[in-house]
Amino acid sequence: MSENKKKLSLTSRIVIGMVAGIVLGILLKALFPDSTIVEGYLTKGIFYVVGQIFIASLQMLVVPLVFVSLVVGTCSLSDPSKLGRLGGKAVGLYLITTAIAITFAIAMAVLVQPGTGLELATDATYEPTQAPSLAQVIIDLFPTNPFNAFANGNMLQIIVFALLFGISMALVGKAGDRVKTLFDDFNEVIMKLVIILMNIAPYGVFALMAKLFAETSFETIFSLGKYFLLVLFVLIAHALITYPVILKGLSGMNPRIFLRKMREVQIFGFSTASSNATMPVTLETVTKRLGVHNSVGSFTVPLGATINMDGTAIMQGVATVFIAQVYLVDLSIADYLMVVLTATLASVGTAGVPGVGMIMLAMVLGQVGLPVEGIGLIIGVDRLLDMTRTAVNVTGDAMVSVVVAKSEGALDEDVFNDAKADLKERNL
Repeated sequence: MSENKKKLSLTSRIVIGMVAGIVLGILLKALFPDSTIVEGYLTKGIFYVVGQIFIASLQMLVVPLVFVSLVVGTCSLSDPSKLGRLGGKAVGLYLITTAIAITFAIAMAVLVQPGTGLELATDATYEPTQAPSLAQVIIDLFPTNPFNAFANGNMLQIIVFALLFGISMALVGKAGDRVKTLFDDFNEVIMKLVIILMNIAPYGVFALMAKLFAETSFETIFSLGKYFLLVLFVLIAHALITYPVILKGLSGMNPRIFLRKMREVQIFGFSTASSNATMPVTLETVTKRLGVHNSVGSFTVPLGATINMDGTAIMQGVATVFIAQVYLVDLSIADYLMVVLTATLASVGTAGVPGVGMIMLAMVLGQVGLPVEGIGLIIGVDRLLDMTRTAVNVTGDAMVSVVVAKSEGALDEDVFNDAKADLKERNL
């Protein structure tokens, strides 16, 4: 048997690392609940350092990867005006899936009633950050200083600058062709770096899971069990039912192949709880394993990581109904429609703002007259749910990328259907 056949796949190694980390974290929590040695040397020592290095290594790639790949993709378009059509399709699909997500979440919460009969008290408080107006969001799309946008990781500004830069390269002629050759080489180098860093993922995932579960208060999860399990169920159902149905209906591609090739990205998203940190892996998977041309994937993936809030919308839908039930507030049909509309539009309006999920939830609660302090009730379990939300979001980013690429004739179906396409990319 060859060495390649003996070697476990990267996905298998990541799963092993994740499970081992969870088991070790639970054991440390059970056997050494108040140990200063475990806390000082492991959870806030080795596990913290290794986990943060792993996340930092992924985040390190985000800005150069998005900028270079988007410039390459844009300047490769035969018709630059095609960008408007791409953007319209992508944003439209992202908003539609977000509206479906929160509608599904509200319907399930009304049916299950996770907050009925609960008398929860909390010492946690939440001070919502003021969300920017839609006008300010539009103004802020255009960077006054592109290098400042790079330094701060402002994805929307980076996307706009990269699009303008790529269009200019396409229109300038021979000078643009020479610069494009350089960017093509940069893109190859960065994608190879992504693959190299993905191979340290099992160790990073192990450390992140071990630290999280060694510090997680299971008493809080048990007290909010109905809410926790309902959000988890709706998230999983949205990923395994809604996305495959849309994928099959709009592109005709096989959902099973899609979900199988997305496992690695979903694990990355679950481990990092950050769509931005997972973006290098998402883009590499979308273009190399799902067959989406770089001209489409380099635009839809960064845009999705910024404005696609399906997982967050699900949390908001369930949380709004949950908080209303705990505070004995009856919401009308008009209130529920307001929640759907506010959360869907806010997914774009608050894009790129730190703590966006809680900001959006504060906005939603304010729209229907519920106390923002209710957010304190669910903060204790939000970290675990945030990880699952991210796995759902990155799945949605990839699904929309495939659908848009198929509609634009920019999907290589042979690569999509090739089960060995991903293996060829990972032989270092």
